[in-house]
Amino acid sequence: MNLKTKRAFQIIVVLLISSLFIYAVSVSKTTSRSSAIPSGINFAGETVPTTDNDVSERLDREMVTNINYHSNTTLVIKRANKVFPIIEPILKKNGIPDDFKYLAVIESGLINVVSPAGARGVWQFMPATAKEYNMEVTSQVDQRYQLDVSTEAACLYLLDAYAKFGNWTLVAASYNAGMSGVNRVLDAQQVTSYYDALFNEETARYVFRILALKEIMKNSAQYGFDIPKHELYISIPTKKVSVDSTIDDIALYAINQGTNYKTLKVLNPWLRDKKLSVSEGKSYLIEVPE
Repeated sequence: MNLKTKRAFQIIVVLLISSLFIYAVSVSKTTSRSSAIPSGINFAGETVPTTDNDVSERLDREMVTNINYHSNTTLVIKRANKVFPIIEPILKKNGIPDDFKYLAVIESGLINVVSPAGARGVWQFMPATAKEYNMEVTSQVDQRYQLDVSTEAACLYLLDAYAKFGNWTLVAASYNAGMSGVNRVLDAQQVTSYYDALFNEETARYVFRILALKEIMKNSAQYGFDIPKHELYISIPTKKVSVDSTIDDIALYAINQGTNYKTLKVLNPWLRDKKLSVSEGKSYLIEVPE
């Protein structure tokens, strides 16, 4: 290696080391900032007892995890701009605290996902529970994928749970563990607070994950997610068309509505087949682009 080549190599090594050092310092600063527990944090107006060391550590774990889970947190912030305007007025209409929109965030990341157990949609309903709360679940129609309908159903569940517990934090925990599951733990341990109970790992983290996402998403720039407005996801303008007769070919129906099969299915993910059978006296509202 000649002198000129050796010198160039040394310069490259120095630059690489400097870059790594700058990156490490940057990450360190971000992590340090993320570890501070916000004062006066609450869920649905109910105080979180952060003076309890265990509570503080569990909340800190979820804050650090979600601040440093950059791809997922960035995506849910972008999606929220599109999804929250649908969820928020439905929660308000039903008397459900606005904080429950963050429950939907941790359930599904605000997209229609399928869990290993078979729960589906943004609100992650199992088939039996979906039917119990007035949703249609068939091979052609699955309203768990219909955001406004599934949000209404989620509100019914949350109101039932609040009638049982009288505490929104326990209501949130019950969305994960079930009302009977939460009740068994409280009775067995003779406590009345979520924060005093020892739940299984998933339920023990559940409310803290909601709290962390609430804090990060409400103060996104503070936690390093300064996303320009033009990068947030938006909904396209649509209109709802009433359908009271069978559609034999949804692709052809889409074309007749001035759109295509893909767009129609994206706007109406609850349509689960290539046709829609409509029984006498029944009707559906299908969204199409304006």
